[in-house]
Amino acid sequence: MKFDIHLSSSAQKFLKRTSKDCYQRIVKRLEELSEDPFPASARRVIGRKEKVFRVRVGNYRILYVVYLDRNTVLISNIDKRPRVYRK
Repeated sequence: MKFDIHLSSSAQKFLKRTSKDCYQRIVKRLEELSEDPFPASARRVIGRKEKVFRVRVGNYRILYVVYLDRNTVLISNIDKRPRVYRK
């Protein structure tokens, strides 16, 4: 079952200002998340009300929430590791 990927405004903003190489790696990971939103490399982010997960792409982290009832993955934030958890 394929999941729809929705990007938050902050995730869209990050993708617009990132380098082409980084953009391609992140888009590849997003395509993988649409096929399997719970890969073995995904970890749950502790301390959030919603069940937020994260995956690594080099030095970057993708934070996302999965809505199984709507078959949707909401990408809430993409940024480097120290900054991604502050928002």
